[in-house]
Amino acid sequence: MATSNRQRRTTIGDVARAAGASISTVSRVVNGVDSVDAALAERVRQVIVELGYRPNAAAQGLARGRSGTIGVLVPDLANPYFHDMLKALSDVARGSGRRVLVMDSGEDPYEERELADDLIRHSDGILLCSPRMPRADLADLARRGHPMVVANRVLLGLELHTITADFFRGMLAVCGHLAQLGHREVVYLAGPEASWANAERLRALGAAEDFGLTFRSLPCGATMEAGYEAAPSALEGGTRAVVAYNDFVALGALARFKDLGVRVPEDVSVTGFDDIGMARYSSPALTTVGVPRGLLARLAGEALVRQMQGAAPLDPEAVPVQLQVRDSTAAPA
Repeated sequence: MATSNRQRRTTIGDVARAAGASISTVSRVVNGVDSVDAALAERVRQVIVELGYRPNAAAQGLARGRSGTIGVLVPDLANPYFHDMLKALSDVARGSGRRVLVMDSGEDPYEERELADDLIRHSDGILLCSPRMPRADLADLARRGHPMVVANRVLLGLELHTITADFFRGMLAVCGHLAQLGHREVVYLAGPEASWANAERLRALGAAEDFGLTFRSLPCGATMEAGYEAAPSALEGGTRAVVAYNDFVALGALARFKDLGVRVPEDVSVTGFDDIGMARYSSPALTTVGVPRGLLARLAGEALVRQMQGAAPLDPEAVPVQLQVRDSTAAPA
């Protein structure tokens, strides 16, 4: 008969037998209940270490009236931007003995509100990544008093801890770079209408008139397909510089320009935003704005853990961004 090489996992019953205690006593020690005799509690803890017992996180949470889960809501799991955030957040969750439950709203602001309600019911705290829902819905969620952190959106006047990247300065850096190359007009492939990050980019483009730069905005979206579809319209009027909402959009535009025989950067310069992994390896390598997604998510996760431990929300935080100049931009011929 074949035998498994996998060792049997140590159970709470094993600990109880080895320590000469009841299972309920071991459970109380594991969950930090101080009604157990000090000598017995110490013996149980020693046995736990010796046997390598690992308590079930879900069971611990139920015993304490908590789920042991951090809920995360993102607008689009297909975007690598959110993959990087989730990886960093998962590290924070594991460090605090919690798990992560992820939901995707599909860029739907109204679906987002329902999903947030679900996460509140099933999680000890929630992180809203780049939420699209109306401010009134966020205000209602804030009034419920559930531990919550918002990433990539600033909401002044609400009792919410917000952490974001400095999208405004990032887009100003893009505009300054293009102006220094000699560009005077750009076309902006705009992101989702409900996106706060998109509004910050538009605000920066408006301020870029100080560089002598004017812009035309085209509705687009946040996906590679959206960039691919919008690219021909961006070329109308002899455009020599295209600024994309994010790297996904920029990569789609690069692919369409190649199909059309439009050379980048000789015929048109293209910039992205976020510096996802594919941006460096595109052809040509994409000029973009690096957003420290891991740092942003780690700060958000740590702030959420502090709230779940009873701390009050802090003032808004912003992490710096950095322009990454590569091969997709050049002076107009």
